[in-house]
Amino acid sequence: MVDARILRSPCSSPPVQMTSEMQETPTTRLITLTAPVLFVLMWATGFVVARLSAPHADPLTFLTIRFPIAGLIFAAIALALHAPWPGPRQAFHATVAGAFLHGGYLGPVYWAVAHGMPAGVSALIVGLQPLMTAILAAWMVKEKIALRHWLGLAVGILGVALVVSPKLQAGFSGGITPVTTAVNVLGALSISFGTVYQKRFATALNLASGGAWQYVGATLAVAIPAVMMEEMRFDGSFDAWFALGWSVVVLSLGAITLLMLLIRLGDVGRVASLIFLVPGVSALMAYVLFGETLTPVQILGMAVCAGAVLIVTRKWVRRP
Repeated sequence: MVDARILRSPCSSPPVQMTSEMQETPTTRLITLTAPVLFVLMWATGFVVARLSAPHADPLTFLTIRFPIAGLIFAAIALALHAPWPGPRQAFHATVAGAFLHGGYLGPVYWAVAHGMPAGVSALIVGLQPLMTAILAAWMVKEKIALRHWLGLAVGILGVALVVSPKLQAGFSGGITPVTTAVNVLGALSISFGTVYQKRFATALNLASGGAWQYVGATLAVAIPAVMMEEMRFDGSFDAWFALGWSVVVLSLGAITLLMLLIRLGDVGRVASLIFLVPGVSALMAYVLFGETLTPVQILGMAVCAGAVLIVTRKWVRRP
């Protein structure tokens, strides 16, 4: 179980330190150690789900079904735990954060994948998100960016490119177009802005009740264009229901809750750097699930991504 103090405490601490309301305990130490690994594993499945659901449901329609279910579950959890509900101002901030962090990110990514963008290329584009987040964080929440952050981001971008380069080359004859690429970039920009907005305005919210409001914003962000642009197709097949169930339980509940905890326990730049690992993990999942082989270049790229995360997240101590 998650320590109740984490669910209720405000986020006013400097990076990597706990406030007096959130003292370091065995529970918080365990979360700090395991949450990044679980987050990467869960987040990496998102590209698999996007590809799995594409033949069976319109992308924005799929998310229009997914987000309200996740929001209702968060609301039920909040009621069961007697969690405090945000006032009008904080509810507004949670709704805006959810619109960008969930709807504005997944809507474009699912649309691009459904229209031919290879999942690996989509992972590469979203993998550039930490650089966008670092720039926005420096502007919006005044986070200090050291030279090692820029070095880590540069190395990470190189690693992401190495991991997905075979898929990038193979996909040029198909669904990689200026439109799908631009839409995917829009998704990366949206989650970058949403991450920093969450840090700036909405980290003091209870994870359950705040999450319920976030999915209100996410639903509005995808439902309106779905009604305007799509036929609202959902064929009810096993794959469609499995993708929906996985995306609600593992992605909308599990991964997003971990993301909020990581933002609360650390600085935005470190959280964003975890995205560097996702393309490599996605490639490994594709090998296990679909028999896609990993080339030596991809394996090298996975190692480079791990090195980038080490550069960005390790606390370097200057010796006297």
